[in-house]
Amino acid sequence: MRPRVVMVLAIAALLLGGVLLVPAAYAKLNDSGGATATAAAAGPAPTIPPKVVEPPQPTLAPGPVSVKVDGFYAWALMDLKTGKISGSKNSAKETSSTESMIKTWIVADYLHQLDKGGKTLSSGQKASIERAIRDSNDNDAGKINSAAGGTTQTKRMISTCGLKNTHLGTVKGYEGWWSFTEMSAQDVTRLGQCITSGKAAGKKYTPLVLSEMSKVRGSVTQQGKSSGGGRWGIIDGLPKEIVAKEGPISFKNGWTPLVYDGDWHISCMAISKDWVLAVQTRYPSSKPLSYGAKVCQDTATQLVTPKVGAALRIPSSAGSQG
Repeated sequence: MRPRVVMVLAIAALLLGGVLLVPAAYAKLNDSGGATATAAAAGPAPTIPPKVVEPPQPTLAPGPVSVKVDGFYAWALMDLKTGKISGSKNSAKETSSTESMIKTWIVADYLHQLDKGGKTLSSGQKASIERAIRDSNDNDAGKINSAAGGTTQTKRMISTCGLKNTHLGTVKGYEGWWSFTEMSAQDVTRLGQCITSGKAAGKKYTPLVLSEMSKVRGSVTQQGKSSGGGRWGIIDGLPKEIVAKEGPISFKNGWTPLVYDGDWHISCMAISKDWVLAVQTRYPSSKPLSYGAKVCQDTATQLVTPKVGAALRIPSSAGSQG
Protein backbone atom coordinates (compact mmCIF):
# COMPACT_ATOMS: atom_id res chain seq x y z
CA MET A 1 0.00 0.00 0.00
CA ARG A 2 2.82 2.43 0.76
CA PRO A 3 4.32 2.62 -2.76
CA ARG A 4 0.88 3.29 -4.21
CA VAL A 5 0.18 6.04 -1.68
CA VAL A 6 3.51 7.69 -2.43
CA MET A 7 2.81 7.63 -6.18
CA VAL A 8 -0.63 9.19 -5.71
CA LEU A 9 0.82 11.97 -3.60
CA ALA A 10 3.57 12.69 -6.17
CA ILE A 11 1.04 12.91 -9.02
CA ALA A 12 -1.13 15.27 -6.93
CA ALA A 13 1.87 17.54 -6.17
CA LEU A 14 2.82 17.63 -9.86
CA LEU A 15 -0.69 18.63 -10.91
CA LEU A 16 -0.89 21.29 -8.19
CA GLY A 17 2.49 22.81 -9.28
CA GLY A 18 1.31 23.03 -12.87
CA VAL A 19 -1.83 24.86 -11.83
CA LEU A 20 0.28 27.43 -9.96
CA LEU A 21 2.96 27.88 -12.66
CA VAL A 22 0.69 28.44 -15.62
CA PRO A 23 -0.96 31.68 -14.30
CA ALA A 24 2.45 33.05 -13.23
CA ALA A 25 3.94 32.40 -16.66
CA TYR A 26 0.90 33.93 -18.33
CA ALA A 27 1.17 37.00 -16.15
CA LYS A 28 4.86 37.39 -17.05
CA LEU A 29 4.12 37.13 -20.75
CA ASN A 30 1.30 39.62 -20.38
CA ASP A 31 3.58 42.12 -18.55
CA SER A 32 6.26 41.84 -21.25
CA GLY A 33 3.75 42.47 -23.97
CA GLY A 34 2.36 45.48 -22.11
CA ALA A 35 5.80 47.05 -21.76
CA THR A 36 6.47 46.55 -25.47
CA ALA A 37 3.15 48.09 -26.36
CA THR A 38 3.82 51.07 -24.08
CA ALA A 39 7.29 51.63 -25.59
CA ALA A 40 5.85 51.42 -29.09
CA ALA A 41 3.18 53.94 -28.23
CA ALA A 42 5.76 56.39 -26.77
CA GLY A 43 7.82 56.46 -29.98
CA PRO A 44 11.61 57.05 -30.33
CA ALA A 45 13.61 58.81 -27.57
CA PRO A 46 13.75 62.60 -28.04
CA THR A 47 16.90 64.06 -29.64
CA ILE A 48 18.91 66.29 -27.30
CA PRO A 49 19.76 69.52 -29.15
CA PRO A 50 23.38 70.74 -29.09
CA LYS A 51 24.21 73.07 -26.24
CA VAL A 52 25.29 76.61 -27.00
CA VAL A 53 27.92 77.72 -24.52
CA GLU A 54 28.84 81.39 -24.43
CA PRO A 55 32.61 81.92 -24.68
CA PRO A 56 34.55 83.48 -21.80
CA GLN A 57 34.29 87.24 -21.44
CA PRO A 58 36.84 88.95 -23.69
CA THR A 59 39.98 90.57 -22.32
CA LEU A 60 43.42 91.47 -23.64
CA ALA A 61 45.86 88.58 -23.74
CA PRO A 62 49.22 87.88 -25.42
CA GLY A 63 48.92 86.90 -29.06
CA PRO A 64 50.21 87.60 -32.55
CA VAL A 65 50.01 91.24 -33.63
CA SER A 66 50.44 92.39 -37.21
CA VAL A 67 50.33 96.17 -37.58
CA LYS A 68 52.17 97.75 -40.49
CA VAL A 69 53.88 101.02 -39.62
CA ASP A 70 55.97 103.29 -41.79
CA GLY A 71 58.59 103.71 -39.08
CA PHE A 72 59.19 102.55 -35.49
CA TYR A 73 56.67 100.36 -33.67
CA ALA A 74 56.66 98.56 -30.30
CA TRP A 75 54.03 97.24 -27.93
CA ALA A 76 53.91 95.55 -24.51
CA LEU A 77 51.14 94.03 -22.40
CA MET A 78 51.37 93.37 -18.66
CA ASP A 79 49.09 90.94 -16.83
CA LEU A 80 48.41 92.72 -13.55
CA LYS A 81 47.60 89.45 -11.77
CA THR A 82 50.97 87.85 -12.51
CA GLY A 83 53.15 90.81 -13.45
CA LYS A 84 54.19 88.99 -16.64
CA ILE A 85 54.97 91.20 -19.64
CA SER A 86 54.65 90.11 -23.27
CA GLY A 87 55.13 92.19 -26.37
CA SER A 88 57.04 92.88 -29.56
CA LYS A 89 60.65 91.70 -29.81
CA ASN A 90 61.94 95.24 -29.33
CA SER A 91 59.63 96.09 -26.41
CA ALA A 92 62.37 95.78 -23.77
CA LYS A 93 65.47 97.15 -25.48
CA GLU A 94 64.31 99.98 -27.77
CA THR A 95 62.95 103.26 -26.43
CA SER A 96 60.86 106.16 -27.67
CA SER A 97 59.94 109.53 -26.16
CA THR A 98 56.99 109.55 -23.79
CA GLU A 99 55.57 112.92 -24.84
CA SER A 100 52.41 113.75 -22.84
CA MET A 101 51.92 110.18 -21.63
CA ILE A 102 54.34 110.97 -18.79
CA LYS A 103 51.89 113.55 -17.43
CA THR A 104 50.31 110.64 -15.57
CA TRP A 105 53.48 110.36 -13.46
CA ILE A 106 53.89 114.13 -13.13
CA VAL A 107 50.42 114.42 -11.60
CA ALA A 108 50.59 111.22 -9.53
CA ASP A 109 53.96 112.03 -7.97
CA TYR A 110 52.99 115.64 -7.29
CA LEU A 111 49.91 114.48 -5.38
CA HIS A 112 51.96 111.96 -3.43
CA GLN A 113 54.50 114.59 -2.42
CA LEU A 114 51.66 116.90 -1.44
CA ASP A 115 50.13 114.23 0.79
CA LYS A 116 53.44 113.24 2.39
CA GLY A 117 54.05 116.89 3.17
CA GLY A 118 50.75 117.09 5.02
CA LYS A 119 49.30 119.60 2.57
CA THR A 120 45.78 119.62 1.13
CA LEU A 121 44.88 119.89 -2.55
CA SER A 122 43.41 123.29 -3.34
CA SER A 123 40.64 123.82 -5.87
CA GLY A 124 43.09 125.66 -8.11
CA GLN A 125 45.59 122.80 -8.00
CA LYS A 126 42.85 120.28 -8.72
CA ALA A 127 41.70 122.30 -11.74
CA SER A 128 45.28 122.39 -13.02
CA ILE A 129 45.57 118.61 -12.63
CA GLU A 130 42.32 118.11 -14.53
CA ARG A 131 43.55 120.21 -17.45
CA ALA A 132 46.93 118.44 -17.51
CA ILE A 133 45.32 115.01 -17.83
CA ARG A 134 41.92 115.54 -19.46
CA ASP A 135 43.10 118.14 -22.00
CA SER A 136 46.81 117.26 -22.03
CA ASN A 137 47.63 120.87 -21.23
CA ASP A 138 51.39 121.44 -21.46
CA ASN A 139 51.44 124.65 -19.42
CA ASP A 140 49.72 123.04 -16.44
CA ALA A 141 51.88 119.91 -16.66
CA GLY A 142 55.03 122.03 -16.83
CA LYS A 143 54.09 123.99 -13.71
CA ILE A 144 53.27 120.81 -11.79
CA ASN A 145 56.55 119.21 -12.89
CA SER A 146 58.55 122.25 -11.78
CA ALA A 147 56.79 122.29 -8.39
CA ALA A 148 57.63 118.59 -7.92
CA GLY A 149 61.33 118.94 -8.75
CA GLY A 150 61.69 118.91 -12.54
CA THR A 151 64.26 116.33 -13.60
CA THR A 152 64.41 115.10 -10.00
CA GLN A 153 60.80 114.03 -10.39
CA THR A 154 61.64 112.05 -13.54
CA LYS A 155 64.52 110.31 -11.77
CA ARG A 156 62.16 109.49 -8.90
CA MET A 157 59.85 107.78 -11.40
CA ILE A 158 62.63 105.48 -12.54
CA SER A 159 63.49 104.37 -9.00
CA THR A 160 59.97 104.28 -7.56
CA CYS A 161 58.46 102.28 -10.42
CA GLY A 162 61.46 100.01 -10.99
CA LEU A 163 61.91 101.05 -14.62
CA LYS A 164 64.64 99.13 -16.42
CA ASN A 165 65.20 101.02 -19.66
CA THR A 166 64.22 104.66 -19.14
CA HIS A 167 66.46 107.70 -19.20
CA LEU A 168 66.26 111.48 -19.35
CA GLY A 169 65.87 113.04 -22.77
CA THR A 170 68.97 114.29 -24.57
CA VAL A 171 67.42 116.56 -27.20
CA LYS A 172 69.82 119.47 -27.65
CA GLY A 173 68.57 122.53 -25.84
CA TYR A 174 65.92 120.47 -24.00
CA GLU A 175 68.10 118.07 -22.03
CA GLY A 176 66.06 116.45 -19.26
CA TRP A 177 62.76 117.94 -20.43
CA TRP A 178 59.94 115.71 -19.18
CA SER A 179 58.23 115.01 -22.53
CA PHE A 180 61.51 113.91 -24.14
CA THR A 181 62.07 111.18 -21.53
CA GLU A 182 63.02 107.97 -23.35
CA MET A 183 61.19 104.83 -22.23
CA SER A 184 60.78 101.27 -23.51
CA ALA A 185 57.31 99.87 -24.13
CA GLN A 186 57.80 97.40 -21.28
CA ASP A 187 58.67 100.24 -18.93
CA VAL A 188 55.46 102.02 -19.94
CA THR A 189 53.54 99.01 -18.60
CA ARG A 190 55.61 99.14 -15.40
CA LEU A 191 54.65 102.80 -15.05
CA GLY A 192 51.00 101.84 -15.48
CA GLN A 193 51.34 99.19 -12.79
CA CYS A 194 53.05 101.74 -10.54
CA ILE A 195 50.08 104.09 -10.95
CA THR A 196 47.27 101.58 -10.47
CA SER A 197 48.99 99.87 -7.51
CA GLY A 198 49.18 103.12 -5.57
CA LYS A 199 52.97 103.41 -5.48
CA ALA A 200 52.98 106.53 -7.65
CA ALA A 201 50.30 108.68 -6.02
CA GLY A 202 49.81 106.94 -2.69
CA LYS A 203 46.62 105.46 -1.28
CA LYS A 204 44.82 108.78 -0.89
CA TYR A 205 45.17 110.13 -4.42
CA THR A 206 45.43 107.03 -6.65
CA PRO A 207 41.63 106.93 -7.23
CA LEU A 208 41.75 110.57 -8.35
CA VAL A 209 44.56 109.94 -10.85
CA LEU A 210 42.82 106.90 -12.37
CA SER A 211 39.52 108.78 -12.50
CA GLU A 212 41.06 111.75 -14.32
CA MET A 213 42.69 109.38 -16.81
CA SER A 214 39.31 107.81 -17.56
CA LYS A 215 37.91 111.26 -18.36
CA VAL A 216 40.39 112.23 -21.07
CA ARG A 217 38.42 114.15 -23.70
CA GLY A 218 38.64 115.53 -27.21
CA SER A 219 39.02 113.82 -30.57
CA VAL A 220 42.12 113.34 -32.68
CA THR A 221 41.11 116.36 -34.77
CA GLN A 222 40.70 118.73 -31.80
CA GLN A 223 44.25 119.95 -31.39
CA GLY A 224 45.48 123.26 -29.97
CA LYS A 225 48.85 124.92 -29.52
CA SER A 226 49.51 123.75 -25.94
CA SER A 227 46.72 121.21 -25.43
CA GLY A 228 44.62 118.81 -27.46
CA GLY A 229 42.02 116.10 -27.63
CA GLY A 230 43.40 112.76 -26.48
CA ARG A 231 40.43 110.38 -26.43
CA TRP A 232 41.61 108.05 -29.16
CA GLY A 233 43.94 105.09 -29.71
CA ILE A 234 43.73 102.06 -27.44
CA ILE A 235 40.33 103.04 -26.03
CA ASP A 236 38.85 102.87 -29.55
CA GLY A 237 40.19 99.35 -30.05
CA LEU A 238 38.43 97.87 -27.01
CA PRO A 239 35.02 96.21 -27.41
CA LYS A 240 32.21 97.37 -25.14
CA GLU A 241 32.34 94.04 -23.29
CA ILE A 242 35.86 94.78 -22.00
CA VAL A 243 35.00 98.35 -21.07
CA ALA A 244 31.92 97.14 -19.15
CA LYS A 245 33.75 94.29 -17.37
CA GLU A 246 37.16 95.84 -16.70
CA GLY A 247 36.38 99.54 -16.77
CA PRO A 248 36.49 102.31 -16.31
CA ILE A 249 39.56 102.22 -18.53
CA SER A 250 42.20 104.77 -17.51
CA PHE A 251 44.45 105.93 -20.33
CA LYS A 252 46.74 108.69 -21.54
CA ASN A 253 48.31 109.36 -24.91
CA GLY A 254 51.36 111.39 -25.83
CA TRP A 255 51.89 112.89 -29.29
CA THR A 256 54.17 115.44 -30.93
CA PRO A 257 55.59 116.01 -34.42
CA LEU A 258 59.23 116.64 -33.56
CA VAL A 259 61.17 119.10 -35.69
CA TYR A 260 64.56 117.55 -34.96
CA ASP A 261 63.78 114.24 -36.69
CA GLY A 262 60.70 115.09 -38.77
CA ASP A 263 58.61 112.32 -37.21
CA TRP A 264 55.47 112.03 -35.16
CA HIS A 265 56.23 110.51 -31.74
CA ILE A 266 53.21 108.65 -30.34
CA SER A 267 53.01 106.94 -26.94
CA CYS A 268 49.79 105.25 -25.81
CA MET A 269 49.10 103.71 -22.39
CA ALA A 270 45.88 102.17 -21.05
CA ILE A 271 45.13 100.57 -17.67
CA SER A 272 42.28 98.21 -16.80
CA LYS A 273 41.69 96.16 -13.67
CA ASP A 274 43.48 93.21 -15.30
CA TRP A 275 46.18 94.58 -17.62
CA VAL A 276 48.30 97.51 -18.81
CA LEU A 277 48.87 98.01 -22.55
CA ALA A 278 51.56 100.23 -24.08
CA VAL A 279 51.98 101.10 -27.76
CA GLN A 280 54.74 103.29 -29.21
CA THR A 281 55.24 104.46 -32.77
CA ARG A 282 57.20 107.00 -34.79
CA TYR A 283 56.43 107.82 -38.43
CA PRO A 284 56.87 110.69 -40.91
CA SER A 285 55.09 113.89 -39.88
CA SER A 286 53.70 114.12 -43.40
CA LYS A 287 51.13 111.56 -42.24
CA PRO A 288 48.30 112.73 -39.95
CA LEU A 289 47.98 112.15 -36.21
CA SER A 290 45.08 109.81 -36.98
CA TYR A 291 47.60 107.40 -38.55
CA GLY A 292 49.30 106.92 -35.17
CA ALA A 293 45.96 106.77 -33.36
CA LYS A 294 44.96 103.87 -35.62
CA VAL A 295 48.22 102.05 -34.84
CA CYS A 296 47.37 102.10 -31.12
CA GLN A 297 43.75 101.16 -31.81
CA ASP A 298 44.59 98.22 -34.09
CA THR A 299 47.13 96.83 -31.62
CA ALA A 300 44.50 96.70 -28.88
CA THR A 301 41.91 95.13 -31.20
CA GLN A 302 44.28 92.35 -32.26
CA LEU A 303 45.00 91.45 -28.63
CA VAL A 304 41.33 90.97 -27.73
CA THR A 305 40.84 87.33 -26.65
CA PRO A 306 38.52 85.60 -27.42
CA LYS A 307 37.20 87.51 -30.38
CA VAL A 308 33.83 89.06 -29.68
CA GLY A 309 30.64 87.70 -31.29
CA ALA A 310 31.17 83.95 -31.66
CA ALA A 311 29.33 81.45 -29.45
CA LEU A 312 30.75 77.96 -28.97
CA ARG A 313 28.50 75.06 -30.04
CA ILE A 314 28.94 71.84 -28.06
CA PRO A 315 27.57 68.61 -29.66
CA SER A 316 24.87 66.85 -27.65
CA SER A 317 27.00 63.72 -27.30
CA ALA A 318 29.71 65.72 -25.61
CA GLY A 319 27.29 67.69 -23.50
CA SER A 320 25.57 64.54 -22.22
CA GLN A 321 28.68 63.28 -20.49
CA GLY A 322 28.72 64.02 -16.75
